[in-house]
Amino acid sequence: MRTDIFARLDREPEPPKIETPRMSRHRIALFGGTLAFYLAIVVAVLVSSWLVALDWKVMLFRPYQQWPELHAFLDYYVVLGQRGPTAVMVASWLGWRSWRQHTLRPLLTLGASLLLLNLSVGAVKLGLGRLGPHYATQIGSAELYAGGDIFPSGHTANAVVTWGILAYLATTPRARRYLSALSAFVSLGVGLTTVYIGTHWLSDVLLGWAAGLLILLALPWFEPLITRAETLILSVREQWRARRRRLRESVPPPPVTPGPVLLPQSMAGGATAEDVQEATSSAPAAGTAGTAGGHQGAAVRTRAHPAHPARPDRTTLSPAASRRPPHADRSPRSGAGPSRPVAGGPVAP
Repeated sequence: MRTDIFARLDREPEPPKIETPRMSRHRIALFGGTLAFYLAIVVAVLVSSWLVALDWKVMLFRPYQQWPELHAFLDYYVVLGQRGPTAVMVASWLGWRSWRQHTLRPLLTLGASLLLLNLSVGAVKLGLGRLGPHYATQIGSAELYAGGDIFPSGHTANAVVTWGILAYLATTPRARRYLSALSAFVSLGVGLTTVYIGTHWLSDVLLGWAAGLLILLALPWFEPLITRAETLILSVREQWRARRRRLRESVPPPPVTPGPVLLPQSMAGGATAEDVQEATSSAPAAGTAGTAGGHQGAAVRTRAHPAHPARPDRTTLSPAASRRPPHADRSPRSGAGPSRPVAGGPVAP
């Protein structure tokens, strides 16, 4: 039995129509404000403004030395921002959602958001080449174009996108509110944890929050592309299944090998050629009946041989005749000889 997701989509009834988010005026306003904040952070770092000075103050404060008891817990908490583990966890949940809602949209939306995240954040990282706090060389410098890759924070942006996609795909307003609060808490904690450990500047975290939020706000623009991709995948799947069906129908059935002839026990010793031919012609029917209900009667499996002719030089002996030749000195036994005495009786004189 097939257990893949497409087979499940075929068996279940059609669900109610799930409304996809649209690019409303409110969302456009949020997107514009977040984009302005994003550009302001980039400009502030490029000109080495007060934001870069704040980065150095926080780094020299060394939070991991001020509160060392939190270090063990935050080392595990920051994993919620790593791309590999979070993508596996969220993809598992969204795969179950796709199975239940009979649509590939949740998984395709996650894939589109992660692709946008890698392209946008990766391009800025490699373009600016900023070094992290542990590799800084000059106090007060922005450490740009030095071969680094930490601006913006990938952990923070990934936490915003990966956990925020759950709120984006929520089907009820109540679930959307709860999941939005949860994703905001997780992404805020992951960003501050990277500052505590010392792997990112504070400005890296601010830009990571803005980069992730921009991707979530821009996803409605990519909904038509996601719909076309889902339609294409399902059509390819239908063509593949039709091709398999045609191949299965074009394969000829295997030849049927006739089984051994079953002869009744009364025919086993002296079957003639006509009997063998008649039993052979009825062998498939007998084999089928034997397969369905087992061997019936006292039929035996044997080879058909022509009857052996009787040899003329042999004499036929009856079961009661004696096989010993007659003797000249012996008198033949009569049927009634002298009676033997009965044990315990008188002896004759």
